[in-house]
Amino acid sequence: MDLSFILNHLGEERGEYFNAVAPPVMQSTNFCFPTVAEMREGLTKEFETPFYTRGYNPTVGILRKKIAALEGAEDALIFGSGSAAIAAAVMSVVKAGDHAICVGKPYSWTNALLNDYLSKYGVKATMIDGTSIENFEKAIIPDTKLIYLESPNSLTFEMQDIAAVCALAKKKNITVICDNSYSSPLSQSPIALGADIVVHSASKYLNGHSDIVAGVLCASKERIDSLFAKEFMTLGAIISPHDAWLMIRGLRTLELRVDRSSESAQKVAEYLEKHPKIDKIFYPFLPSDPQYALAKKQMKRGGGLLSIVIKAEKTEQVERFCDNLKRFLLACSWGSYESLAFPLCALKGSQSYDKPLPWNLVRLYIGLEDADLLIADLDQALAKV
Repeated sequence: MDLSFILNHLGEERGEYFNAVAPPVMQSTNFCFPTVAEMREGLTKEFETPFYTRGYNPTVGILRKKIAALEGAEDALIFGSGSAAIAAAVMSVVKAGDHAICVGKPYSWTNALLNDYLSKYGVKATMIDGTSIENFEKAIIPDTKLIYLESPNSLTFEMQDIAAVCALAKKKNITVICDNSYSSPLSQSPIALGADIVVHSASKYLNGHSDIVAGVLCASKERIDSLFAKEFMTLGAIISPHDAWLMIRGLRTLELRVDRSSESAQKVAEYLEKHPKIDKIFYPFLPSDPQYALAKKQMKRGGGLLSIVIKAEKTEQVERFCDNLKRFLLACSWGSYESLAFPLCALKGSQSYDKPLPWNLVRLYIGLEDADLLIADLDQALAKV
């Protein structure tokens, strides 16, 4: 199935809604039936029949088809946040007494889920350096039921050899979940590499306009059916029909946005790598990156995120750099049209601060602005460090 068809037409049965080019927002909680018999049948197919929007909604249904096709999955579920999708995915795999392996420095709420929340219910987690397949082999114990990957992660962009980890997991009957938020489905295909479940913070590239919070989960039809009946319906972390409509709209330009952001980020990274006030740069598609060969092997392009470590002796110097940026907004997240700067020193004193990470690290997201203008802005801000 070609990408243009997925983004522009898949799931859009226009004859069912007056041949409107854009699908409608089916902003209804309830859907009624003409007879009891048809209501009974609808209840047996709540996964695919409009009955009550907490389960299935037609606007969300269109989005599900598109997301599943983009990830090369049989089906998908759409959640109200990325953390909700991650929680449902993990909770569908583990139970009390089970063991999970997770890569180090994951998304903060993934870390909280595995090490704070699920530990209360007897689920054990081991955090490892995922850059070596040997570390996965050493961490596996008889109770291991889950391997959680985040490749690349979203701060320093360490990757895992997804195909190698999945091959190992298959031998041990271990489920693999991969967070693909950094790359987007256009740049990396974890399911094609062997992953069982793929999750995204859909607030990032998939929506791309900084106006909704959402998450997605992609897997086989069998897994999705089970997840829908259990975790999805029980937890109730659904996306609204209007937000689903906004995300469908955002997908129209996904390829254009991902290409532009990637090309500009590569240009910015190559410039910053040579800057005298940058101590270190993290970007998987720089030849100097220690995992460059792996990045080229399993990713089609680099993402829009990169991180720099500024040569600074005091927090004030990093703050001065950030405060003087004119074309970067100081904010978290990534994947939308605007360029962003997120300084790790802003987390000092908060529970989210991961002390092994350098305090003088600043994550940059390169949006859709002209790359040369962004470089000039970075240059003038670095001159004030």
